[in-house]
Amino acid sequence: MDTDYIIVGAGSAGCVLANRLSENGKHRVTVLEAGGSDARFYVHLPLGYGKLFYDPAVNWMYQTEPDPGLMGQRDYWPRGKILGGSSSINAMVYIRGHRDDYEEWGAENPGWGWPEVLSAFKAMEHTEAGGDDWRGTGGPLFISENRKGLHPLVSDYIAACGEAGLAYNADFNGGEQEGAGTYQLTVKGARRNSAARAFLHPAMRRKNLQVITGAHVMRVIIEGGRAVGVEYRRGGEVMTLRCRAEVILSGGAINSPQLLQLSGVGPGAVLQAAGVPVLVDNPNVGDHLNDHQGLNYTWKMKVPTYNGILRPWWGKLLVGLQYVFTGGGPLAKSINHGGGFFKTSPELDRPNMQLYMQAFSTLIPKDGERPLLTPDPFQGLSLGLSNCRPTSRGHIRIGSPDPFVHPVITANAYSTNHDVEEMLLACKFLRTIAAQPSFARLIEEELRPGPKVVTDDEVVTDFRRRSGTVYHPSCTCRMGPSPDSSVVDARLRVHGVSGLRVIDASSFPNLMAGNTNGPAMMMGWKGAELVLADAR
Repeated sequence: MDTDYIIVGAGSAGCVLANRLSENGKHRVTVLEAGGSDARFYVHLPLGYGKLFYDPAVNWMYQTEPDPGLMGQRDYWPRGKILGGSSSINAMVYIRGHRDDYEEWGAENPGWGWPEVLSAFKAMEHTEAGGDDWRGTGGPLFISENRKGLHPLVSDYIAACGEAGLAYNADFNGGEQEGAGTYQLTVKGARRNSAARAFLHPAMRRKNLQVITGAHVMRVIIEGGRAVGVEYRRGGEVMTLRCRAEVILSGGAINSPQLLQLSGVGPGAVLQAAGVPVLVDNPNVGDHLNDHQGLNYTWKMKVPTYNGILRPWWGKLLVGLQYVFTGGGPLAKSINHGGGFFKTSPELDRPNMQLYMQAFSTLIPKDGERPLLTPDPFQGLSLGLSNCRPTSRGHIRIGSPDPFVHPVITANAYSTNHDVEEMLLACKFLRTIAAQPSFARLIEEELRPGPKVVTDDEVVTDFRRRSGTVYHPSCTCRMGPSPDSSVVDARLRVHGVSGLRVIDASSFPNLMAGNTNGPAMMMGWKGAELVLADAR
């Protein structure tokens, strides 16, 4: 018995758990992270995440199976393999989700309705604009309002949205989500404010917290129906770590169900086919995979965009000096300056689509990276969108007992008529925004998909060909009252195994509207409260 709590994965939820479980000094906590340190230049440079997009040193670099919904293409799924997990390589947009999303959570899972979740968000946050009925201050997670240094085209975008019937919204995390505006970011002092920076590094000064990097957990050790430890490989050596209290999986929507299946908890037929002994036959482990799908429409502009300053060498030098000496400029922000949420039909009770406004374009690929720092050689602008509550479902399955073999990811994008029909309407709305006076006067021509894509069938074919994940896979170890439909209960305990929890985005009961990094950290915050309450 080497420790009290084992946390597998130092990602968005795992970092929060490590901080909160070690805070009172009563428990010894050990975090095992397969990746390495986050002390990397491009991790902390906000716009540097394009350099991490295909970097195997910090990225699991998953691929899905060929997807009929994407014209038979494999989708690329980057996930963080580093302290901070995907919060160390993401686009830093901070969105909580719509309050009714959480009311749906709470309907099946006591304690997870909007009032309880709001309380956790407010306690966790330090919002730059200050606290109110909706927002918190004094928490460890600083959130930038992202009001200064925006590209001038952001105001034109907001004006065009207003002309298209989508009003300005000053805070998507406030009383209402619908509208157009600017995105809040997990950026602090011109540096990425990942979960590792906000939660883990301050806690690592404590003697009762140990963080072991380069530790790839191979299986959970389950004896007599109870999780008692893990087996992991580090530096070519296989080691065992046992615990007195609990094992907590925080590997995310891919790694957590994979590890459960490797440990004998999952769909019996899948485990048997992979040669893994079945300890708990639960077909929901790895099931219910839900992810936001998105794509960009791109225009060539008559006015300057970031392309003109970020592409040439002298421009890179200029913005580099601006960042070093002032902490400002495009390098200090995300690709997404503006955005919003809208309904594809007025009959809907809440927004079902999310917008992204990017004052530059990256149509021309660059080998080995997402070319955020080397955009197209013309003045380009992109408007992106993603669906908020897709009804398509996929699954994660191990195909081998080898923990170093990537699991089989079946995304099933656009596998329902609902998802196809609402994306068609959403694409039409992007063109509606672009046709408004505030935008149309600035546009030279539509580049992607281009003016030849006109009919409904052509638009659907185009978005099937060009869509992909917006990096929000969730729900593969979903929370629910019964093992007939879920993997963990409302206290995030794995059905059928004591001493084992899953606390991360995989345990979302349903996917919320918006980016998932904030909700994943909230899972860690509330999950830690449950763990500590049960330890009394």
